Amino acid sequence: MTPRRTSLPLRTAAIPAAMALTTALAFLPTTATALGRDGHAAAAATADGPSLSYVVNTRPGQDPSRIRKAIAQAGGTVVVSYDRIGVIVVHSANPDFAKTVRKVRGVTSAGNTRTAPLPAQSTDDIDTPKLLSEKQRQAVAAKAKAGQDPLEPLQWDLPAIKADKAHEKSLGSPDVTVGVIDTGVDDTHPDLAPNFDRKASVNCVTGKPNTTDGAWRPSAEESPHGTHVAGEIAAAKNGIGVTGVAPGVKVSGIKVSTTGGFFYTEAVVCGFVWAAEHGVDVTNNSYYTDPWYFNCTTDPDQKALVEAVRRASSYAERRGVVNVAAAGNENYDLTSDTITDPSSPNDTTPGDREVDPSVCLDIPTQLPGVVTVASTGAKGLKSSFSNYGLGVIDIAAPGGDSTAYQKPEPPATSGLIYNTLPGGKYGYMAGTSMASPHVAGVAALIKSTHPHASAWQVKALLKAEADDLACPTPYDIDGDGTVDAVCEGGKRYNGFYGAGLADALDAVEK
Repeated sequence: MTPRRTSLPLRTAAIPAAMALTTALAFLPTTATALGRDGHAAAAATADGPSLSYVVNTRPGQDPSRIRKAIAQAGGTVVVSYDRIGVIVVHSANPDFAKTVRKVRGVTSAGNTRTAPLPAQSTDDIDTPKLLSEKQRQAVAAKAKAGQDPLEPLQWDLPAIKADKAHEKSLGSPDVTVGVIDTGVDDTHPDLAPNFDRKASVNCVTGKPNTTDGAWRPSAEESPHGTHVAGEIAAAKNGIGVTGVAPGVKVSGIKVSTTGGFFYTEAVVCGFVWAAEHGVDVTNNSYYTDPWYFNCTTDPDQKALVEAVRRASSYAERRGVVNVAAAGNENYDLTSDTITDPSSPNDTTPGDREVDPSVCLDIPTQLPGVVTVASTGAKGLKSSFSNYGLGVIDIAAPGGDSTAYQKPEPPATSGLIYNTLPGGKYGYMAGTSMASPHVAGVAALIKSTHPHASAWQVKALLKAEADDLACPTPYDIDGDGTVDAVCEGGKRYNGFYGAGLADALDAVEK
């Protein structure tokens, strides 16, 4: 087992008591033949390379049967074709498959979605969520006020965005569903079961929807990440454990992560298309698309991945879905001239590369139309790990931070975010992964208040209702006398917090 290095696809920060992942994956290999520029057969295609997964993007109005024939002649096997957005998922062992198919009339781009062969590499756990003992849970429950769930005193993040005040007016509408595009959701958890939307849940790991009952759940060896995210959004206010930002809305599990935590393009495309077509109003995306932290549009393979996910997320937005995503956990300035990415490709052997973030995109968070969320800690400052950048960050929300940097007011004791874990458990995590679902929850409250609002209108309200946060000057989060990041912009809009801190109370009042 090869440990994953530096960055993880999930937006969960590598700080004390945060979490990471395990990884393992298996797909079926494929075989086949080659073709010429016009789609007619040329020489037989060799299949002497590793079997890889590809996306093939086509121009609108193309004859799918002709393109599929060309794919087969190039040595590819179609896994699924999303004709409404012109994206085809293919497996092939022909090392020249993408290069060959790019020459076919009607194909705009094509690229392999991974650098590891099928099955993929594996990684070890490097951390796990921090749990409370039963004795500690009972002590917390004894401090709960009237109207609070037993473990709500630990959730400093709810009053930070006025969610506790919002709940006095509205818990959100059961007609609104938030799709958690993630590692899977344990819908048997007692805080999630009352609000779980079975019809809007699916397993998209192969790129093709699998609606087998329970396929959206994480197995025992998989990351609990998606279950934690789901609880932050919509844990029921039922007197059992914790409370979500929007405890009256529905939540669905859209599983796109392999057994060990890789989020490949074909799965992410499937997730967005599924959400678009199954009544989802908001999606939460607390990950980056593997294996590249930044996908450079100057590279023909990575360009195809950007195009495929862009088409899928845009399709969802056109159908009324608000897509919310985590900004990332490396304290990167996403508007800088260059960034050193040490983590890509993370499914084989990563190495340092210099990228220009204006042409090398972190997807889906940097795609047009996606709400990009930065993280704040218990003191309301940018989390030590949170990425930032003027014109990139749209809004901020609590994602936690090291308690040593940002300690909450009592009765909360940890600067991390406390919420649901599989198997009826609860635990702490932190990262922009945890900030994004707070915004998704507020978006769900806005949609509940304004059921006929378009995706654009919900996004506009998110920003308009956010509480202004000025740049901290200087930003020295660890107090060592050295500036840790530079915030640009004014109080109403800046690179650390975008339009400000998400406001759940305004979401139900305005």
